[in-house]
Amino acid sequence: MTALDTDTDADRPSRISITELRADPARWHLIDIREAAECQTGLIAGSVEAPLSLGPDAVLAAADHSGRIANLLVCASGRRCERLLAQPAFSGFAILEGGVQAWTAAGLPLTSPAARCAIPASDERYLRHHLLPQVGRAGQERLRQSKVTVIGAGGLGSPTSLYLAAAGVGHLRLIDFDRVDRSNLQRQVLHTDARVGMAKVESAKHTLTALNPDITVEAIDARLNADNAAALLAGADLIIDGADNFPTRYLLNDTALSLGIPWVYGAVQAFAGQVAVFTPHRDDQAPCYRCLFPEAPGPGEAPNCAEAGVLGALPGLIGSLQATEALKHLIGIEPVLYGTLLTVDALSMQFHKIRLTKDPDCDHKKIKSSKP
Repeated sequence: MTALDTDTDADRPSRISITELRADPARWHLIDIREAAECQTGLIAGSVEAPLSLGPDAVLAAADHSGRIANLLVCASGRRCERLLAQPAFSGFAILEGGVQAWTAAGLPLTSPAARCAIPASDERYLRHHLLPQVGRAGQERLRQSKVTVIGAGGLGSPTSLYLAAAGVGHLRLIDFDRVDRSNLQRQVLHTDARVGMAKVESAKHTLTALNPDITVEAIDARLNADNAAALLAGADLIIDGADNFPTRYLLNDTALSLGIPWVYGAVQAFAGQVAVFTPHRDDQAPCYRCLFPEAPGPGEAPNCAEAGVLGALPGLIGSLQATEALKHLIGIEPVLYGTLLTVDALSMQFHKIRLTKDPDCDHKKIKSSKP
């Protein structure tokens, strides 16, 4: 009979110190829920591996259910274990206070994993995503299967496509007709001085595939127009707006509506920027871009960056926000800026959200029902 034979789950402490573990190691069944790449640095002796990114059920499957010894969860610092302990299925478990970090800080040794096999590059690349409970391996797989079309490989398209590629979005289609100009390099971080004169989409493809060779990058050296928009945008799970003019955005809005594809709007000028996500194909009461801007501003009322200038870092900020909303949408994390306009004043560093409503005079019902 062991000391645990007379214990109930309620009697067992939920947090165990290193001193307690070392005093009676036979009392505990250690389950290390860190990722495989983390465990390559070593395990506490006797631990079994059950990466949390595989889901709580995988951790439960690695547990001892005989009742003769208690299950002790181990992670890097204890924080991931705390999240598990809050779930009813883990009510009889305990966690090691401070985790492996506290163990090594105390000068205690780690043993090599039982099977030190090669860790897939994707496990290392996306480890920080795997650690997020809102993402995990399932969310990462959704990103891998996603197809995103980016309109423009300039100021907004640069940071957005960089972060989508880094995040592991499996297929990126870049559409731009322009060439790299030296004046672009102050803000368009996809490109280099050595590529001045090169097609922006080709320059972008070089950068993105070097960053993540496991994704597909499709470079379309063309101007989006009414004749090719439907063909170029079809098949995308999401569209990113990196355009710099109203006619292209109206075309993008109308084509996305007719194809039933959501899109992430972004715009910058001087020190100001805007971001929104439009999904009116999902809800007849949701606003579209024409609800926000029924008509394009008159000449000189909304000058572009070439006319008004732009702080070099601002497209990076707005593009990063676009990428964030895109990733949340693709994974299924909410809230997302659906039907909401985020305005950014980088000069005063103020952010405001404005809830958009459908313009009753907007004809996007007609647009939605038309087929390109």
